[in-house]
Amino acid sequence: MAMATISTALRWSDISAAGSRELPADTKSSGSTKAAKGGTTKAKEPATKTSSVDPRLGPGEIVMITPAPIAQASYYKVGDYVTFAWNYTSLVIEPAKIDVFVTCQANSASYAISNNASFEPTGSVVWDTKPEASGTAPLLTETYTLIIHDASKDVTSVPQAGRLRTYDQLRFGMYKPQPYKSLKGKLPLLPNR
Repeated sequence: MAMATISTALRWSDISAAGSRELPADTKSSGSTKAAKGGTTKAKEPATKTSSVDPRLGPGEIVMITPAPIAQASYYKVGDYVTFAWNYTSLVIEPAKIDVFVTCQANSASYAISNNASFEPTGSVVWDTKPEASGTAPLLTETYTLIIHDASKDVTSVPQAGRLRTYDQLRFGMYKPQPYKSLKGKLPLLPNR
């Protein structure tokens, strides 16, 4: 950080010595400086603000609340409402929007639960798993993965210090209830002894 400050100071002295009244376009400081001929030049504000994060920090993470992280395998019936809730840890820069969806490897499908949802300190969504509600490939009796990520980033983006890492750790099962089938008359007869 000190090197950047020294470099900037040298640039300012070079500008003053040259008698220029204009600041370089890439200058990011604000305030006023004295030009060599006694005039005052106002520096331009940067077009975008960036926050600096210590690169030694890890990326922000998600900790599930529902289902509980200590819970054993979770299974949900297709057609029911499924609730997911989570907290964030180690976030320095909060994402503006969050995407939440579920994927299934068996049919290579993804099911959007919430797109561009506003960031809340505790996130939660309710997924309506009725076939007509999903509007995509039918849900199978299979294993699914919950994905939560910063909507402004790609799901496969490399995690950055202080920013949200894509969450893909929760795996759960979905099943379709089967109609009742009577076993009357279908049982094998056991021999008498």
